Amino acid sequence: GFRKERAALEQLRGHRNKMTLYGVFTNHYSANGPSRCLLLELLDISVSELLLHSSNQGCSMWMIQHCARDVLEALAFLHHKGYVHADLKPRNILWSAEEECFKLIDFGLSFKEGNQDVKYIQTDGYRAPEAELQNCLAQAGLQSETECTSAVDLWSLGIVLLEMFSGMKLKHTVQSQEWKTNSSAIIDHIFTSEGVVNSAIPAYHLRDLIKSMLHCDQGKRASAEKALCSPFFSIPFAPHIEDLVMLPTPVLRLLNVLSDASLQCEEEYEDILEDIKEECQKYGPVVSLLIPKENPGKGQVFVEYANAGDSKAAQKMLTGKIFDGKFVVATFYPLSAYKRGYLYQNLL
Repeated sequence: GFRKERAALEQLRGHRNKMTLYGVFTNHYSANGPSRCLLLELLDISVSELLLHSSNQGCSMWMIQHCARDVLEALAFLHHKGYVHADLKPRNILWSAEEECFKLIDFGLSFKEGNQDVKYIQTDGYRAPEAELQNCLAQAGLQSETECTSAVDLWSLGIVLLEMFSGMKLKHTVQSQEWKTNSSAIIDHIFTSEGVVNSAIPAYHLRDLIKSMLHCDQGKRASAEKALCSPFFSIPFAPHIEDLVMLPTPVLRLLNVLSDASLQCEEEYEDILEDIKEECQKYGPVVSLLIPKENPGKGQVFVEYANAGDSKAAQKMLTGKIFDGKFVVATFYPLSAYKRGYLYQNLL
């Protein structure tokens, strides 16, 4: 597993939506004697944890779109290089605060297409039908006639996105006879279910995208490149406030700090700006600070740190702090939007 993962990570260098390998070292102090270790970049929250926090409500369309695009771009790169990930699941998709994107991790089961060296691939609940068949035959000591291809990764991602939308674990659903008989009707039901708060107009684009990844026939399944052309990716979504609390970035957004009166009085505005800067610099160098006097973003404070580690420390310490008699609410904010001067109006 170690050699395999190292080889895959070295072969696949240079893509931002894939975990970076920094080096290899030997741990001489492990209980079972010296062991070889991979030095990998430190990432943040996983999609698995995000699903737990969504408490059956499902994730926002902004988060689903962000995750789908990032993972599809990683898969398009992987598949172009001839690799199959073979273990795509919520726990193996992590958020990078520094690069503000979702990244794919754990290449322990990955293989070169046409050169599959392990028969048991993918995790229960995210396993494509052809991999399921291959597993069953291998257990019976038989050889499968169908080779597993990069299409297995698209199946897994389809299930992950369906879970993000519905807020439900779907392991038992996808293993049921009903699913095998008519998965399309089950997907339709999830998208029209009243329990799903996300059933907005653009939802049918997401539904069609997911269906294109969940064809039982791997030959009919959309490729990562084709899936990226879905109209779902042309819809501009705004993040919810929960998204901005859950996904760290180098930019903090402080709410409930300034009143309209202090925005109108230039002297008071300058004093407050100075006080905020002084407070924020306790946690790390502040690259820039913005307090819009007009909507959108009127009275909100945007603080850009040099790195996400500083903004995470600041968010922890500033949330609930009393400033000028008011409780401060600190969320993160997308650096890309901040750099463009784009302030989302509707965040709740």
